[in-house]
Amino acid sequence: MTIVQFLILGAALFSIGVYGLLTRRNLVLVLLSVELMLAAVNLNMVAFESLLATTQALGQVFTVFIITIAAAEVGIGLAIVILIFRNRRSANADDMTLMRW
Repeated sequence: MTIVQFLILGAALFSIGVYGLLTRRNLVLVLLSVELMLAAVNLNMVAFESLLATTQALGQVFTVFIITIAAAEVGIGLAIVILIFRNRRSANADDMTLMRW
């Protein structure tokens, strides 16, 4: 497989993630769209690293860091969404226009 196929797949995943981020109103689906965009970035990093064929594997190292940051983002994001759902009885992003106690 050539790198162009991986880049097209990464662009498609990233585009789907951006579309989901801009159109979805449920906060859980917004977090899912962000994770999809991060997966597309990881795919591109590994594809470019394989193109360069260096012995350092920097693309894979950065991908591991991105996966770690994404896991932390999901944990904190879901905790915030659960707290908002408990207080407001809704996880809709449109209901979050007024943030007060």
